[in-house]
Amino acid sequence: MNDRRMLVAFLNLGHLLDHLVMLVFPTVVLALSRDWNRPYSELLPLSLGSFIAFGAFALPAGWLADHWSRYRMMALFFFGIGASLFVTGFAAAPWQIALGLTLTGMFAAIYHPVGIAMLVAAPEKLGRALGWNGLWGNLGLAAAAIVTGALTDLWGWRTAFFVPGLLSVAAGVAFLMLVPDPGPVQKKSKTIGLHVDTRTMARIFVILLVATACGGVIFNSTTVAMPKVFDERLRELTQSNLGIGGLVALVYTIAAFAQLAMGNLIDRFELRRLMIGIALIQIPLLALAANLDGWAMLAGALFMMLAVFGQIPLNDAIVGRYIADEYRSRVYAVRYVVTLTVAAVAVPLIAVLHRTEGGFRNVFLVLAALAGGMLLASLFFPSRRLLTQAQSAAA
Repeated sequence: MNDRRMLVAFLNLGHLLDHLVMLVFPTVVLALSRDWNRPYSELLPLSLGSFIAFGAFALPAGWLADHWSRYRMMALFFFGIGASLFVTGFAAAPWQIALGLTLTGMFAAIYHPVGIAMLVAAPEKLGRALGWNGLWGNLGLAAAAIVTGALTDLWGWRTAFFVPGLLSVAAGVAFLMLVPDPGPVQKKSKTIGLHVDTRTMARIFVILLVATACGGVIFNSTTVAMPKVFDERLRELTQSNLGIGGLVALVYTIAAFAQLAMGNLIDRFELRRLMIGIALIQIPLLALAANLDGWAMLAGALFMMLAVFGQIPLNDAIVGRYIADEYRSRVYAVRYVVTLTVAAVAVPLIAVLHRTEGGFRNVFLVLAALAGGMLLASLFFPSRRLLTQAQSAAA
């Protein structure tokens, strides 16, 4: 039990670091744009490779985890992102930043197919475990904004990469020292689906991919754009990197607790109703954010991110509830390859739409339309009655 608790603690820490390192650059780019005298829309695409790698390398990471070792892959995650951040921090040209960020995305891709599969292997309550893990991930988003803003203002943008890199390496050393290797995954199931027939499993998987692809673009777009949105629309509140980072961190920290609430709801209600409900909430909030400024934008961003963050545990709960353990890393990998690779569209989407007359207004309207697509997919998710029938057929 103590070994399991220590493992879960490092998995939660890993989730925090994973989202932190992926969102250092969206805050750094504000200072880099001024230092290098280049526009935001030109520098932001330097991070495109990192988001593509974040999705694309999830598949080999999941395969290696199931066929080699989940434990060793997690160790590689900690040391890999640490080394990659140091490479980025020493960059002297745009192409070197792009290379360092892409390497960071490669190693960051390990976490979700490996760490989440380890987390859901034997939890007492699936929803609660995912809720707490999601909270830590979103605290990483919050930490990225405020830590990056503070380090950039105090010691320059390079330290915004060096400090998290050092923390990641230290976490890797502690992981190897304090967490014993649980050994290879036990083969127990003859089919990928757990408790449901093949046809129902295929239906669930297709709906999951469509819904999470839409949700991935929404999540990535809002988190990548938020520092610049606040820089433009909250100028009467703050004009420093630290101030912008602090406001973003405040929104993300409060919104992170939506995952705890959703975790409790997952253990009590059917997933279909929760998926439909969260999509119905996202659509008007994203549309409303298109036209807000000042304090109204700050309040609107808070409610919007509560809905965006609250959707995340639902996707992982579907895999944890219906996929056999020995296949989970690979299924999580496929899901994240699709979700995160599609989510990489967020970077060029923001860059292109930001140059239009509407700016971020157009970005939020496109995201509201994507939330509508997520709602449509959710309507086709099997009801509790159909799942009960499918479980009986599988039995």
